[in-house]
Amino acid sequence: MKVIDAAIAIVTRRGKVLICQRKDDDTFGGYWEFPGGKQECGETLHECLARELREELAIEAKPVRNLPPIEHHYPQTHVRLHPFVCDHHAGEPQLIECQKAIWIEPIQLRDYRFPPANDQLIEDIIEHLMEENRSGNDEG
Repeated sequence: MKVIDAAIAIVTRRGKVLICQRKDDDTFGGYWEFPGGKQECGETLHECLARELREELAIEAKPVRNLPPIEHHYPQTHVRLHPFVCDHHAGEPQLIECQKAIWIEPIQLRDYRFPPANDQLIEDIIEHLMEENRSGNDEG
């Protein structure tokens, strides 16, 4: 079975999270996702993340924390998602590879339809970001 490693960016700005809606003609068309994509041969996960954000949305973000990898089996593929919480650094999201991009409160993630591999990730993100907000989000 084919294994796909993908870097996923949980891009945050002023306490909100960026999510993107997949184009209708894509796999899981109309579903929401975090920006990111497949790691290319010879590429580090950080390089993959930077490239995908540039290619999909024309933005830059700085990874500040990695969350545990998530493995999910689809009928034809095994996906290993490598999520990174990132601070938005530059650029306004452009709709290059998605049909919509919005900033939402972390708790609202539960209100959007994501591919099944994201279920646990969404709960981890909500917990992480709410904990971060409670601790005052001290920046050093």
